[in-house]
Amino acid sequence: MIKARLFVWMPGLKTLFNYQRADLGPDVKAGLSVAAVALPVAIAYAELMGVNAIVGLYSCILPMLFYALFGTSKQLIIGPDAATCAVIAAAVAPLAMGDETVRWQLIIVMSFMTGVWCLIAARFRLGTFADFLSRPILQGLLNGVALTIIVSQISKVFGITTLPSGFIERLIAFPLALVETHIPTLLVAIVTLVITLVIKRVRSKWPSLLIAMVLATAASILFNLEQYGISTVGDLGEGLPHIPLPDFPPSLLRDLVIPSLNLAVISFVSFMMTARSFASKNGYTVDADQELRALGMANIASAFGQGFAVSAASSRTAVNDMMGGKTQLVSLVAAVTILAVLLFSINLLEYIPMPALGMVLIISTYSLLSFRSIFSMRKRNREAFFLCVFTLCAVLVVGLISGVGLAVLLGLLQFVRVIFRPTDQLLGVDEHGMLHSMTSENDIQEVDGVLIYRFNSPLTYFNVNYFKERLNKHLDNQRKRPAWVIVDAAVSFTHNDVSVFSTLNDIVTSLKAKGVTLVLAGRRTSLNRWLEQNKINRSDDDLLVVPDIYFAIRLIQSKQQIQMKCVEERKAQESQRDSGILEHDCEDRITPTDTYSDNS
Repeated sequence: MIKARLFVWMPGLKTLFNYQRADLGPDVKAGLSVAAVALPVAIAYAELMGVNAIVGLYSCILPMLFYALFGTSKQLIIGPDAATCAVIAAAVAPLAMGDETVRWQLIIVMSFMTGVWCLIAARFRLGTFADFLSRPILQGLLNGVALTIIVSQISKVFGITTLPSGFIERLIAFPLALVETHIPTLLVAIVTLVITLVIKRVRSKWPSLLIAMVLATAASILFNLEQYGISTVGDLGEGLPHIPLPDFPPSLLRDLVIPSLNLAVISFVSFMMTARSFASKNGYTVDADQELRALGMANIASAFGQGFAVSAASSRTAVNDMMGGKTQLVSLVAAVTILAVLLFSINLLEYIPMPALGMVLIISTYSLLSFRSIFSMRKRNREAFFLCVFTLCAVLVVGLISGVGLAVLLGLLQFVRVIFRPTDQLLGVDEHGMLHSMTSENDIQEVDGVLIYRFNSPLTYFNVNYFKERLNKHLDNQRKRPAWVIVDAAVSFTHNDVSVFSTLNDIVTSLKAKGVTLVLAGRRTSLNRWLEQNKINRSDDDLLVVPDIYFAIRLIQSKQQIQMKCVEERKAQESQRDSGILEHDCEDRITPTDTYSDNS
């Protein structure tokens, strides 16, 4: 029993307990490849945030181990991520006031807060928030982050130290600062780029970034590049992390609450997109709530290991998949490999040239750029295109944190507008009796004497009056006023809203005065219960509730046929002057109990 509960809590542990020997070879090969890609990128992201490069390695080991135990994805690799690092840097840099120790401590605290937010969300099963940020927002965010990071590395690549920190300011100042370019530094960056591109072209499966970094480090050691004014990473300290005592005002913790919440949302959204895409490719599914818990545990583990917040590393996940990794053991192998480097080769990392590191960061970030996908939205959905471009511009102009906030707000306003003022349609039937929307471009015909209306949104208190206005407008625009109005209730009536049913009562009264009967088609059981709860008195001449639109059409046509038969009988017996008796008979004949029962 305890073992079963443990396997539910830690799905990766179950995989390791039932490990197949045939998977060992591919997993070890993939784990070593992942470590080879993760090492240079992790060091580069640490430099991006302004902390010791060794912190990047701290951020790989424990998170990988914890995700291997708690995660449900067999291919996903967790680790430092461009968007995550950019959000942390944007939030922490103003609070640290240039103090690297305080910056590191705040990064640790923010990472811990992010993990706690993820665990709280997992506790309340909020994994559905993976869809909170729409794809256009995320696409704009990632492109904005990529451009911000690439521009931020200009100073390292060109050896220019006078560039301002802001994106716009740096772009404006860069052309004038080109005269300050340090040629040896630029040459190291160019050689790093050439080596990477050549290896990718000739041997695409080789870890090109790692090889370029190793060669640059070897050149730094052999030729003492520092004597030519080329800066290197420098002293990295001890191999294992130490725990620095907090050295900042506690009031700063309040300033990290909202940024850490934003970071949790952004991390989980990109995390789930990567996890789902690789799970779909390999024929299995991932549990969003369990993945949320795994992300939280990984971030808390990273904080205790003196690292920074992590998310899905899409490039390393792709390497794992390409190398044939089968299980979570890949993460364990990669983590142990990085730990070995940390313990036995840390001194060599001190000689990594900064221009090579900057170029590695540019190359690894370049994969986030996807302007083609942005412009493809322009043809498919102009609103999505506008939202994506707005997010991109907001991130570049006002900064990452504020830009994402503005983009999310705009996305929510777009969503509210869609719900507040949704589209609607009138429906008709084709020659085969099938329902379709009526437009000027098709020959769908309306049902004689019937208006069939669909409102493409759930009805709630802030759009029910618009529903009423649109319904009356369509009714008034008819050449001949119909005797029946059918509303597709399956789309509109999704929950019991007092305002909705109060307005519905007004609509029924208004239609009754016009001699029109309202028919709600769909959700019959729920609607009958909600009508009773809201004490809406109705008769079959005012309001009918039926199972679906086809049933409503058949019911109305049946009533129309009986009425026509009654008219013919009246005409035939007019000479006998007893039409009043006949009218009474016809009324009895067309009561709904003949064609519709509550048990239908």
